[in-house]
Amino acid sequence: MTTTDTVQVHPGNAAQLRAWDGDEGAYWAAHADHFERALAAYHPRLFEAAAITADDRVLDVGCGTGRTTRDAARTAWAGSALGVDLSSSMLDVARERAAAEGLGNISFQQVDAQIHAFAPAAFDVAVSATGAMFFGDRVAALANIGHALRPGGRVALLTWQPPTDNEWFRSFTTTLAAGRELPTPPPDAPGPFTLADPDVIRAVLADAGYGRISVEGMSAPMWFGHATEDAHRLVAGLLGWMLDGLDQPTRDRALDDLRADIAAHATPAGVLYESAAWIACATRP
Repeated sequence: MTTTDTVQVHPGNAAQLRAWDGDEGAYWAAHADHFERALAAYHPRLFEAAAITADDRVLDVGCGTGRTTRDAARTAWAGSALGVDLSSSMLDVARERAAAEGLGNISFQQVDAQIHAFAPAAFDVAVSATGAMFFGDRVAALANIGHALRPGGRVALLTWQPPTDNEWFRSFTTTLAAGRELPTPPPDAPGPFTLADPDVIRAVLADAGYGRISVEGMSAPMWFGHATEDAHRLVAGLLGWMLDGLDQPTRDRALDDLRADIAAHATPAGVLYESAAWIACATRP
């Protein structure tokens, strides 16, 4: 694993580097199959919006373990795909999976896309699946990504709609809160719902210098595991920090409530929760 002091990041992204190049990123890397499958229902529409062609040069921002990058490399078979992320653990998995699939037009870098000096006009398309919300300065990050796009190049973003429209988030946080009022992060703090308002998405993209902006809503089931215990282990491991400060009986009750909620969402196709996201597209002038 690359140590966090070797990666140059904007100060506003330092906490994200500590998390994603630390325990959180390692957990996602260890459960890559689950996390890659969780968003699978959104990939066809995201790629339709990105309109990647055979000879495009594609930049995947916040690529994680590389599912989106690999799909881009297969689509741009005469072009190339570069995935960038802050997590060395996830990038290790991404490289292994790309090599196993024999993708020779793909590469990965551990960089902060908000400040990294991409070559100007080096890409035709940039995509980001649930990554753009985590930048300390989303306008600066998307402007930097836009600088890396050729004139007329396009960006396609997948971002979550508000928590009220995402059953998975409501269910998990309610059960693990165990009756407590959880603190609300500042509205501009990096997090999964900072681009949940379509007006904010449009404003951020416009301020970053993009034109021809469109935002489309989409709902899809989100997959969390093959069966109840499989999904329970995944979610409890991911969100176990929410139980900090609780006594053991309360912790046990919260985990039992989580298990019961997950069991109620078990189907023959696995554990499914409703989710909703925005797919935003824009063009560099």
